[in-house]
Amino acid sequence: MSPTFIRVFRVRKRHVAALAALVFIAFYLVRLYEIRAGRQAVEAQAWSVANRVIVLDPGHGGFDPGVAGKDGVLEKDITLAIAQRLAGYLGQAGAMVLLTREADTDLSNPATAGPANKKREDLTRRVEMANANQADLFLSIHVNSSSSPARRGAQTFIQPGSAAGRVAAEFIQAELAKTLKNTSRQPLEVDHFITRNTSMPAVIVETGFLTNEAEAKLLQEPDYQAKAARAIYAGVVKYFARLSSSPGEDPGKEEVIKTFRENQTKVYRP
Repeated sequence: MSPTFIRVFRVRKRHVAALAALVFIAFYLVRLYEIRAGRQAVEAQAWSVANRVIVLDPGHGGFDPGVAGKDGVLEKDITLAIAQRLAGYLGQAGAMVLLTREADTDLSNPATAGPANKKREDLTRRVEMANANQADLFLSIHVNSSSSPARRGAQTFIQPGSAAGRVAAEFIQAELAKTLKNTSRQPLEVDHFITRNTSMPAVIVETGFLTNEAEAKLLQEPDYQAKAARAIYAGVVKYFARLSSSPGEDPGKEEVIKTFRENQTKVYRP
């Protein structure tokens, strides 16, 4: 091999490396622009959640840990962290947010005996809280599990036949897919106690699988929890924007808003 040929090859190699670096930088900048543009589009519609009563239900809590990961992490802790972040986003946009729990607690009576009875009472009180406050939307935050460690990705569930629930779930599912990039799923219908008994549209959001080792690690990271909450928030904003033609339009809601504000000790403040 001649020295001239070696020199030309080295020059070409440097050019290829530089080009690859430029392509990577361009891709990164385009991605940043898309994220920024997407957030600006959501914030432009954030008026749609103002004065909406939204109940956030961090799944499990207290005596009920939910799914447990291999490293000991519990579903009830992850769901609370994500729900609190989501409450902050919604509250800043003017929504009236009610959390079914704000700590590692459940809603059952301490005197109630037996886990099955306590679970039934716990779920019943979560539903009653939403119905009593005439919520516009009920979101139950959970973490999934599977016998297959390969299964991963977020999934939304709705009550069979709930048209409004499906619309909300479709917006949330789309935002989860776009933000977390871990699923191509569509909302599924399931007959669940909470979705069946709430008088408003209700969506169960499974944010990922604790039985998937990689996803379990992500679900424990504050930044990833914030991404999941932000995606759900974007879906909720777009759902309400579709329902409303102008900011604040909500006929017949004045009395509900007044009652809710009179009981602000219950309202989540970010």
